[in-house]
Amino acid sequence: MTPLSPPAFPAEPSHDCPLCPRLHDFIGLWRQREPEWFNGPVPTFMPPEGAESVRLLIVGLAPGLRGANRTGRPFTGDFAGDLLYSTLIRFGLARGRFEARPDDSLELVGTAITNAVRCVPPENKPVGAEIATCRQFLQATIARFPNLSAIMTLGVISHQSTVRALGHRVAALPFSHGATQAAGALTLFSSYHCSRYNTNTGRLTEEMFVDVFGEIAAFLESRDQASGPAGASPAPS
Repeated sequence: MTPLSPPAFPAEPSHDCPLCPRLHDFIGLWRQREPEWFNGPVPTFMPPEGAESVRLLIVGLAPGLRGANRTGRPFTGDFAGDLLYSTLIRFGLARGRFEARPDDSLELVGTAITNAVRCVPPENKPVGAEIATCRQFLQATIARFPNLSAIMTLGVISHQSTVRALGHRVAALPFSHGATQAAGALTLFSSYHCSRYNTNTGRLTEEMFVDVFGEIAAFLESRDQASGPAGASPAPS
C-alpha cells in the first residue's frame, strides 16, 4: 500500500518554480553566469524499473551549486556523490559506473534519491520557509512509491523535513546518526550527511556510512524473506 495518500500537487516542481523567491532569484543569477548548467529544481533520481520497484528512498538536503545544480542529478558532480554512490554499488543498490556526470552508466536498483529542498540555496543553507514550502514535493515523492519500506535521511534538516512530511512530530523521531525508527508503515534510517566537510572533520567516516547501509541492506533482505521481493532485491557484495 502507498505510505501516504496521493497529494493534490506534483512530485516534481517546474523547472522555473517560483515558490521560493530567494532560491528562484539565485538560480536566475546562475543561469546568466552558467547558461549550460541545469540551474533548476533537481528532480528525483529514479531506477529504470520505475516507481513500483522503489523500496528505499534517500533524502538529502539540497543540490550543491557545482554538483547537482550543474548536472541535474542528485549527488552528481561533487564529493558527496563519490561516497554515496560507491556505497550504493557496494550493497547492490546501484549498478554501473559512477563518473560524476548524468550520462554515465550508473543506474539505481530498488532505490530513489531526492532532496528535501529541490533548488540550490545560497551558501548551501536553505531557510525554514524554503524547507517548509518544498515539503509538498517531498510528500508527493514519498507517496508515488507504492512499495516503499525504508527512507534514509542525510543530516538533521533532511530528517526533520521527512518526519514532518510523514505527519509525525520531530520530537517523537529525533535525528541521531545510525538510528533506526518506525514511522508508521515505514522505517527511517538516519546518517550524517556525506559532505566533504563532515568527512574531513571526522564527524562521518566511510566506515560509519557503510555501517548504516549495512543495516538498510539487512532490513530490506529481511522484508524480502518475510513477504517476497517487491522489486529488485539488493544484497551486499
